Amino acid sequence: MKTVVISILGTALDRRGSKRNRWSKWRPTISMCQQEDLIIDRLELLIDARSQSLADIVTEDIQETSPETEVRQHIVDFTQPWDFESVYSTLLDFSRSYNFKPDRENYLIHITTGTHVAQICLYLLTETRHLPGKLIQTSPPSKDSNSTGEYQLIDLDLSKYDQIASRFKKEHEEGTTYLKGGINTLNATFNRMIEHLEQVSIRSEEPILLMGPTGAGKSQLAQRVYQLRKHRGKLMGELVTVNCATLRGESAMSALFGHKKGAFTGANHERPGLLSQANGGLLFLDEIGELGLDEQAMLLRAIEDKQFLPLGADKEVSSDFQLISGTNRDLLEAVNKGHFREDLLTRIDLWTYTLPSLRERIEDLAPNIDYEIEKYAKKTNSQISFNKTAREKYLSFGHSQQGIWSGNFRDLNASITRMATLTNGGRITSDIVDEEIVRLVNKWSQSIGKNSSPSLDITKYLNKNTIEQMDYYEQACFSVIIESCKKANSMAEAGRILFDKSRETKASNNDSHRVKQILTKYGISFAQIKNI
Repeated sequence: MKTVVISILGTALDRRGSKRNRWSKWRPTISMCQQEDLIIDRLELLIDARSQSLADIVTEDIQETSPETEVRQHIVDFTQPWDFESVYSTLLDFSRSYNFKPDRENYLIHITTGTHVAQICLYLLTETRHLPGKLIQTSPPSKDSNSTGEYQLIDLDLSKYDQIASRFKKEHEEGTTYLKGGINTLNATFNRMIEHLEQVSIRSEEPILLMGPTGAGKSQLAQRVYQLRKHRGKLMGELVTVNCATLRGESAMSALFGHKKGAFTGANHERPGLLSQANGGLLFLDEIGELGLDEQAMLLRAIEDKQFLPLGADKEVSSDFQLISGTNRDLLEAVNKGHFREDLLTRIDLWTYTLPSLRERIEDLAPNIDYEIEKYAKKTNSQISFNKTAREKYLSFGHSQQGIWSGNFRDLNASITRMATLTNGGRITSDIVDEEIVRLVNKWSQSIGKNSSPSLDITKYLNKNTIEQMDYYEQACFSVIIESCKKANSMAEAGRILFDKSRETKASNNDSHRVKQILTKYGISFAQIKNI
């Protein structure tokens, strides 16, 4: 690993003495490169354009006393060297433009030179990992010593600098906005979750578990976490995404952990495996609950020890990756059934976030519609928009009981794509929305019919014509009412079961009357239900 120092040129401390006399003076930047136990491979020297001649002298002196050190000069504009906002912004711009390689280089941030404002800003940028290194401070020798001075590494204590906490808040807000894809989401629970995830993404390298239904956005969120971490210098490798539901048997072991040539029939070439590919980067295991128990055991070892054994190999390989897992399954239930290892679950759920469905955060429908429209427009290089009536109709449907959104944001993406494709002149009209509503209702009713059924046969209680006029939602509700009445000894008891929450908000808890009203609507009595 190379050692790289980032340092501001000391316009006063590094400008001491003239000609050869300067070598009798302590100069912090020169002194740092003269330390016997600190070999600096490269010095990134931040200079003001007005100090170019001094920078050239310092560079020449470093090359004379430490020829192994490469000096690179970077001109930065400290127009207001005592203004926190100006200096911080200047150094932040440098950190964002610099190509850090933490897998190959160790970074030291020199805080002896520059104004006190600049030194504090270097503290802050190092703490937030914009400068992914350690702090180093140099000091002059004692009066009776002819040494080159000393240096020390410093632990950060940012409690003294709360006055610029607003800068951190701004960075935090930028991070959360990025994780939300730039969408101005309104759901309070979702927003709190994203704010928490932003902090964890920057500060922790431990595994993250994303839970939630299919189509809730787990894959997209994992990609944004990766980009945020990479932007902040937390990792250098690539993002490797694996859908565990597609992995079975030997192919699963080979895909994840790799194999040697001849490890099994058909293994004609060596394969490194996806875990090796993710070295230095981030591995996203989508649908991790679908992995077999053997793969789970090897994955646990790879997470804990950063080592694993490819198929057919007699020597372990190493891979240092960060892990995000995704699942729409209840992993605790899978553990209880023996389908998922408890020790693996314990290891991957240090940071667990459950993404709500679109229906659970329906207040975010409108901004997500705008997001999908904009995405489609960029993809097709076109201008797409709703007319006012069409947008109101689509939103009204989406918020209604008919708007099931069983596929969550995938349903929304597909719906917007269909409507945008059918536009003439880039305007989504009411007619297009009407057609799309029919498509969605049919799609969801077919999906419900395939995947579920009412909890009991309601044909015993209602005639065929009545049932045909009922939505599936209404049939399901009626089924629950019948089951509650069958269990209860009276309509009052059935009401207490059915209205266990809403009854507490009413001045008079006439549960029997509420049940009777519902049953009368369908032309059936409590006594008839008990007798069937």
